[in-house]
Amino acid sequence: MAQFVDWDLAAATAGALGKSGPRVSFAEATDVVADLRRLTDEAAGHVTEYTGLRSQVEHPPVRVVDRRDWAANNIAGLREVINPLVARLSGDKQPGALTEAIGSRLTGVQAGTVLAYLSGRVLGQYEVFSADPGQLLLVAPNIVEVERKLGADPRDFRLWVCLHEVTHRTQFTAVPWMRGHFLGEVQAFVDASQNGGENFLDRLRRGIGTLSDAVRDPDSRTSVLDLVQTPGQRAVLDRLTALMTLLEGHAEFVMDGVGPEVIPSVERIRAGFNQRRESGNPLEKAIRKLLGIEVKMRQYAEGRKFVHGVVARVGMTGFNKIFSSPLTLPRLDELGDPDAWVARVHGPLPPTPPDADGPVVA
Repeated sequence: MAQFVDWDLAAATAGALGKSGPRVSFAEATDVVADLRRLTDEAAGHVTEYTGLRSQVEHPPVRVVDRRDWAANNIAGLREVINPLVARLSGDKQPGALTEAIGSRLTGVQAGTVLAYLSGRVLGQYEVFSADPGQLLLVAPNIVEVERKLGADPRDFRLWVCLHEVTHRTQFTAVPWMRGHFLGEVQAFVDASQNGGENFLDRLRRGIGTLSDAVRDPDSRTSVLDLVQTPGQRAVLDRLTALMTLLEGHAEFVMDGVGPEVIPSVERIRAGFNQRRESGNPLEKAIRKLLGIEVKMRQYAEGRKFVHGVVARVGMTGFNKIFSSPLTLPRLDELGDPDAWVARVHGPLPPTPPDADGPVVA
């Protein structure tokens, strides 16, 4: 099988280029790990009570990791996805030994460079590629670094982060078909690329190179979305964008809904965190754009607004019909029009009496 990425080199590169974490003593680090594990359990109870969603499968306990471990876990997940795709797409067309060795090492360095950058920014992640049903990762040094920069109360900030990430875990474990559907859409995106003329593996390698160059070159203006070339891919990307906007917006809605009841300083944390998201030097902004992080930031706001609009109209139980099947997920054009989703899934709602205070939010 063609070796598309030198995964060992990718891991070594990510570890070598990753930033060092904030300075903490061994005792402080131990306390942070214990605190995050405890707050994850606390957050799980809050999320279940608030959303009405309950895990349907056994899931492994949270993994509290450092930046190097986060990169290694994501490399393991990417290996599980990309290697089988390379085998299927390359078929019997094996490159020469020298071409394979040079190409895989170059891509390994490029992938490691991108992951090194991301490893210093991600606070938590529900990683679904490496195993079923997935695993919850919390990046301890990043959480400590951000809470210090914000001057936030450690317990409050850590619980706030846990609420967001546990909501993602709940989405994938309370909705048994969610992981398979997500991976199926990723597969559909790859399949659609085979109709575009240019070899998919060449395009993927070029895309990783573009992202790697962006980490070093703040003047680069190429977007990762420029790599989408076929109509079939655009259709799949629309569905993936709608799904990810829903999941991110739902997590934001839950953390903001639960937060005021259990996190005394939540308003201060939210204000400081939003300011941090919007700020950044020109290099940071360029990299965020190229890596798709700017798109993700918009997903937080747009998704939260959509979820709020649906819950305001049909309550939390009505909103949860969104997880009934892939057919009830919102379409991209419905994200800006909650009424359209409600009408499609629930049917027309009766008009609100003029003297009514509005719908009751469950």
